[in-house]
Amino acid sequence: MANVSKPSGLKPVGYLNGAPWNGQARLYYIPSTNTSAYYVGDPVTLGGTGDANGLASVSIGVAGSAIIGAIVGVAVAPASNSLQGTTLDLTARSIPATKAKDYYVMVADDPNIIFEIQEGNTVALAATDIGLNCNFLIAAGSTVTSDSGTTTDVAAPAATATLNLKLLGLAQRQDNDFGQYAKWLVKINNHVYGAGTGTAGI
Repeated sequence: MANVSKPSGLKPVGYLNGAPWNGQARLYYIPSTNTSAYYVGDPVTLGGTGDANGLASVSIGVAGSAIIGAIVGVAVAPASNSLQGTTLDLTARSIPATKAKDYYVMVADDPNIIFEIQEGNTVALAATDIGLNCNFLIAAGSTVTSDSGTTTDVAAPAATATLNLKLLGLAQRQDNDFGQYAKWLVKINNHVYGAGTGTAGI
């Protein structure tokens, strides 16, 4: 059966020690001056600044550069001293490119998290690519689900240590097999909070 194309970016599923992902994430800041759109599953890196409360900012991840993790939720702003009640949209799952306010996101940023991600739609990865590294391809998210459109870059898996992701193998499900749109388990190889700039693929 052919794999179904349903990209959702980087989706945390577990840890290297075999434990399932426990839902833990860290709050980060996206200033109103940031011009990128953000979706759940998008890879992000440190933005080099912070808000008035001292929360670190993030910006969209760049292929071949270190990242800190993936967005798992869009959060409300930290508590302030205002006594004015504000209606909050608790259904928000994306952030527009043009922003009228600051935003906050929850990021799964542990270097030991294993993520699931769909491979790109050009050349299918093979069993011989397991253990190699690859970059991701940032793509616009879905206007229906608000999930990230980011996939793996299948064009050039290699041993290069600075590539974003390490290919651990296929996600083990009956609806997933080698071929176009396969879902892969990966670890962030080039991680800001990891040691060095990643490890070479095998």
